[in-house]
Amino acid sequence: MSTYFSDASFKFLRSLARHNDKAWFNDHRQQYEDHVRQPFLRLLGDLQPALAEVSEHFRADTRASAARCSASIATRASPTTSHRTRPGRARACSMSAAREVAAPSFYVHLQPGESFVGAGLWHPEPETQRRVRHFILDNPGSWKAAAHAPALRKRFDFEESEKLVRPPRGFPADFEFIDDLKHRNWVMWRSLDDATMTGPRLLSTLGKDLAALGPFVDYLCAALDLEF
Repeated sequence: MSTYFSDASFKFLRSLARHNDKAWFNDHRQQYEDHVRQPFLRLLGDLQPALAEVSEHFRADTRASAARCSASIATRASPTTSHRTRPGRARACSMSAAREVAAPSFYVHLQPGESFVGAGLWHPEPETQRRVRHFILDNPGSWKAAAHAPALRKRFDFEESEKLVRPPRGFPADFEFIDDLKHRNWVMWRSLDDATMTGPRLLSTLGKDLAALGPFVDYLCAALDLEF
């Protein structure tokens, strides 16, 4: 079994958070390469076989991810665009569908004490939100199987930070999954402790997580008429 990250990875990220300036980063760029960027790209490459078993339309391509994940310490990757976050806060990589469209992605996040794995739609456009909500309304049985299966919910949680206070306009308030329709993001995630991130079972753990999240991502792809 191989390891990817180490205590040095977390030490670098903690130091980066304290020294939030370009000059410091340039002086420590080799540490970033050795302990964060290169291990992450190696992990993504090693995850590709497991991801291919989940879906042939998703890629953990180190050539694409080199730009998405590592070109800037201040960039957080999403399926379709980059969002700014505080430099030094974390390292994150997404595994997305090959086409550059609004699509769900799988996501791995490295941060001391706050690492996680997840999947879904993050900050989709209003039209994408509308399509997902209508699809859930029209297909509640398969939504229940994809997003509320007991085995899935035992392991993963919904991302709950951005939700509407009231049901979206035009949707019945007594709908079984009305609370899910209030989401602005449809993301399932779970925390990964530092020992898991630095341990020899990280690859196998993430492979199992990708497989478990597959039906959820499959449903979201169906909502957007994307192949899974």
